[in-house]
Amino acid sequence: MLYDVRLTLHYNYAASVHGDRHHVRVLPASLPGIQRVIAASLSFDPEPAETGAFVDFFGNAVSTICYRSRHGHLDVRLAARINVEERVADADLSPPIQALREEIARLWSLSGDSPHHFLSPSPRVAIAPDVTAYARQSLLRTNSVQAACMDLCLTIHRDFAYDKHATRVDTLSGEAFALRRGVCQDFSHVMIAGLRGLGIPAGYVSGFLRTIPPKGRPRLEGADAMHAWVRAWCGKAVGWVEFDPTNAMMAGPDHIVIGYGRDYADISPIVGVLRTSGGHDTTQSVDVVRVE
Repeated sequence: MLYDVRLTLHYNYAASVHGDRHHVRVLPASLPGIQRVIAASLSFDPEPAETGAFVDFFGNAVSTICYRSRHGHLDVRLAARINVEERVADADLSPPIQALREEIARLWSLSGDSPHHFLSPSPRVAIAPDVTAYARQSLLRTNSVQAACMDLCLTIHRDFAYDKHATRVDTLSGEAFALRRGVCQDFSHVMIAGLRGLGIPAGYVSGFLRTIPPKGRPRLEGADAMHAWVRAWCGKAVGWVEFDPTNAMMAGPDHIVIGYGRDYADISPIVGVLRTSGGHDTTQSVDVVRVE
């Protein structure tokens, strides 16, 4: 499927800022067999004094910007065309949990994609007994790691309410679990925490999701949003498999990947430092349009 994606991140500062430096992670990734970026451009208003780019440890494209003069706002704009492959669900060849642990113990790779990096607590995801006990029920109801992941994905969707006012961008996995409310970021963090507690490597996926309006209703400009879901390492025969607990499904052709990390802190759209005396307001607009 061919998609055109447009993203605008707008930051309005209460007081002028200067001397700011930012890392921006919004460019979609080219992933063999999953998606291919045909064209992509990133622009900023105001124009930065310096720009750069690098690939981080997890393989994500990072754009760097630097300002010296004072400014009262920052706009980040992305335009991209991406071809996303149809994902065919393979047979579940994942092992039971004990066999998975043995496979991980025999795996020596420490590359950015290695499951070893996705077993321990990370900045936004703690391993907590109550979350682990919640996830263990999925393990008891199933016979394989992949089936347990899917069961936990469906369970979180059933038990948690989508509420964009319940949490903040810095809400931790334990807080979201106690609330049983939140947004895609929170549901993903809870699922990651539960899987890691069981010994299943799990990470965070940042991307876009095409939304389809109800039948007979027009599609609204800017109605789409940046999205988050989970990937879990389900053994050597299967590898990484992606799950979307917000929508109770495995990731499919409507999911467009920006990048991967241990949690949101590794792949947040923009992070940086600046000099100012006030706060700021943020708005986000995303359009994901299928090209017929």
